[in-house]
Amino acid sequence: MPENFKELLKQDFSDLEAAVMSWQKLAKALEEAQVRHRHKVTGPLHASGWQGVDSRYAFMKMEASETQLSTAQSDVTSIATILDTVHAKMKEAQEDLRRCVRTAELDGYAVDDHGNVTDSRSSCPTGNADDDEQEEHQLRVAKLEGYKNDIEYAIEEASSADWQGRQLLQQIDAFNLDKDYGASKAEEGARKVAEFSHLDEDSIPSKKDPKENAKWWAGLTEQERQSYLDAYPEKIGWLDGIPSADRDEANRKVVDLQLAEYEMKKQNGDLGTHDQGNYDGLQKLQSALDKADGSSDGSKKLYVLGIDAKGDGRAVVSQGNPETARNVAIQVPGTDNDLSNMDEQIDRVDRLQQAAVDSGAKNTAVISWLGYDAPEGDNSMFSTGRADPAGGDLRSFTHGLRQTHEGDRAHMTVLGHSYGSTVIGAGASHGGGLDADDIVVVGSPGMTVEHAKDLNINPDHVWAGGAKDDIVSTVASGLTLGEDPMEKEFGGKVIEVDTEGHGGYWDKGSTSLRNQGRIIAGRDASEGDYHS
Repeated sequence: MPENFKELLKQDFSDLEAAVMSWQKLAKALEEAQVRHRHKVTGPLHASGWQGVDSRYAFMKMEASETQLSTAQSDVTSIATILDTVHAKMKEAQEDLRRCVRTAELDGYAVDDHGNVTDSRSSCPTGNADDDEQEEHQLRVAKLEGYKNDIEYAIEEASSADWQGRQLLQQIDAFNLDKDYGASKAEEGARKVAEFSHLDEDSIPSKKDPKENAKWWAGLTEQERQSYLDAYPEKIGWLDGIPSADRDEANRKVVDLQLAEYEMKKQNGDLGTHDQGNYDGLQKLQSALDKADGSSDGSKKLYVLGIDAKGDGRAVVSQGNPETARNVAIQVPGTDNDLSNMDEQIDRVDRLQQAAVDSGAKNTAVISWLGYDAPEGDNSMFSTGRADPAGGDLRSFTHGLRQTHEGDRAHMTVLGHSYGSTVIGAGASHGGGLDADDIVVVGSPGMTVEHAKDLNINPDHVWAGGAKDDIVSTVASGLTLGEDPMEKEFGGKVIEVDTEGHGGYWDKGSTSLRNQGRIIAGRDASEGDYHS
């Protein structure tokens, strides 16, 4: 006799639906509270330059509060997802059960209040029954067993969903909120919940196709997107083609999780030299985020569009919203850049943004794209081994920016320094190019091609510059990584440079910086000073 037949058949799920909505509302409130705390409390205090013993302890307390809000939001989202999934599975089981009962009754079978199925049409044939009667009876017996099995299966599915949901709910521990490992536990729980809800990791698009990513993301419900953000932030944060705000949320979770992991290692004395470098870089990034969160200037807001502490680390950070900016610039760093000097890269994009603003482009976002493992000054800097895969990733990124941009087409400039220009060349010369309006390289050792026309862009919009004492552009360029882009034969344009060395192209007040700003603003680098 099937158990819970009558209960499932008549179950009213309105209370469960209301519970899901309540938990979703609470999750949203927690997320909004964290954002408000970041922008109205800790951000302004960081931006004010408050220092001293009191400030250190105060920031520790306030940042712990933000972490607790984030952990609570993740856990509450998991609760809402569990309840919603249990509801969906039990509702589906109920519909299957009701359909089975209706079909059985239309077929001449009787189903009582306990789920027992009997045949009201057929009786056991006598010995004188012909073959057709025997066959008809066997068919009726087989169908009766089928209906019994279908009823039992529907009830088992509902019972299984209920049991699994209860087990997952019991694993969400409110006592983790004030623990150093709370965020990690919340992510671990979110992954189990995502798998229960069939939002598994394998469902995340793996091809570097921004259009496919955008279509997949748009097809999810708000709760499903939040579940993916909580369960797989390290993957969602790198998906080109999805909104910057979502990528930023995912990557900030990764920053928090990675910082907590490094801090635990440090407390246990397990933080090696390499980890220390990445830890320092993440702390610098977090400090920059804290200050930007407190800025009243929206153009200075930072968006983390990619973060990874594996190896030497990778980071993609935008100053300004690339989805709404009229001018978007992507700066690709070169040799000897990694997560440890994240502050220098952010300072560089700040100077480029200001140079563009000074040239009349007030609505400008500039991105530091260290989305690859840059060479360390060894033999790898003389080959395209690092540039070839990085070029494909850069191409996916720029196409993703086109996919998510709002309004009229933005003027996009891709700038590369040192080996970063080689990465740009590798990306621009394949797959239809970077879809950039201008390409600028400084201190370039070569762009993997022999002519600007090979970069899938009008050669008149390919710009190159090099300091007279920059040995990379004066000695190394044109040797192993393609033609020197400053040579006339390359077919591009040369910009005026007045700075010294390999790293001076962003010196404040310099013509080198001003010319890059002009190009980002969509102007000719050979024009005179801009006057509003």
